[in-house]
Amino acid sequence: MYASPVKQAGSDVRPPRAGLAGLDLVLLAAALGLVAVSVYTLTMATQDDVPGSPLYYVVRQAIYGVVGVGLMLAVARLDISRLREHQRVIYVTMVGLIALVFVFGVAARGSKRWIELPFFRFQPSELGKVLLIVALSAFVVDRVRRLGDREVTGRIVLLALFPAVLVVAQPDLGSGLVYLAIAVVIMFVAGTKWTHLASLAGLATASVVIALLIAPAVGVEVLKPYQVDRLTAFVNPTEDPQKQGYQLRQSITAIGAGQKLGRGTEGATQTRLDFLPEHHTDFVFSVVGEQFGFLGAALVLSLYALLLWRALRILTSAKNLYGTLVASGVTAMLMFQVFVNVGMTIGIMPITGVPLPLMSYGGSSVFVTLLAIGLLQSVNAQARATELAKARELAAA
Repeated sequence: MYASPVKQAGSDVRPPRAGLAGLDLVLLAAALGLVAVSVYTLTMATQDDVPGSPLYYVVRQAIYGVVGVGLMLAVARLDISRLREHQRVIYVTMVGLIALVFVFGVAARGSKRWIELPFFRFQPSELGKVLLIVALSAFVVDRVRRLGDREVTGRIVLLALFPAVLVVAQPDLGSGLVYLAIAVVIMFVAGTKWTHLASLAGLATASVVIALLIAPAVGVEVLKPYQVDRLTAFVNPTEDPQKQGYQLRQSITAIGAGQKLGRGTEGATQTRLDFLPEHHTDFVFSVVGEQFGFLGAALVLSLYALLLWRALRILTSAKNLYGTLVASGVTAMLMFQVFVNVGMTIGIMPITGVPLPLMSYGGSSVFVTLLAIGLLQSVNAQARATELAKARELAAA
């Protein structure tokens, strides 16, 4: 990607800021489009969820979207290279926020992931994704000359693994997996040896076997029983359709019933009659499939394709290694969550509770996703500002 990544990493020259003039408008349009589709989908899907308040989720999601866009625009104006100087503070803050859940968190449905705030439930593990990207990218840039050392690779993995373990213990397996995906992609883009990545893949495979097969056989509970059920249900969802296979079967039924044009609000019985669980969060894509059919699902996936395309474009056009790694981390976060969430609704991925970015209801998820897109916009603005500065120099010469 770079002819000399070491030179890029060692440069202390920061490009001038382009401000909001450097926004990627296509990326912005894709994000706004997803927020709009989310609000419209929730209007149809949740009107009977809260008695006496048919717009309960809709109003809140719209507010989250507006505030999130404001945060995105604010971050887009930042020179993210300055964040590199505060990597230790950012990392410690991330770990501290995640740890606070164990002390001040509120429990819901067997999980303790949220801290109750006046206007919404704050989920530190969501914000931790962005903080990990910023801190880990800085750590890698500072050690780019020694990426071939096993010790450096091990330290990078441990920096991602420690908060991931804390998140899984809440328990929130899906977010923990996102942390690890971010770390792997950042290491890959930075140029970590393939032998190191292959060794990590082997360790990951062994960990899965131990957690799902060996540990339960000897009476050790690594994962909660419902987590094991979710992870294994997609292999044979008909084995116990009233237990671990219930969510998956209802999701597939809903998507299949939508056919080409969807069943509309009244005809979407899977959603309206609450056969489809978590239809405003984890399984919102199933709602889109049932209510709006293939065309609606295709529209949502097209917006995600547009979002990821622009993210990849920004990744390749970044003017320094730090910007490239931050963009790669954000791209990994978005791509992993979209693939896993959509995959679990159609039965090709295990159910892990990963939200669909900008579509699933939730303040923390919406805020963090738009913050991450703000980081992409900042990288893009710096690249455009540098190009403009070079063009002016050439014109002056």
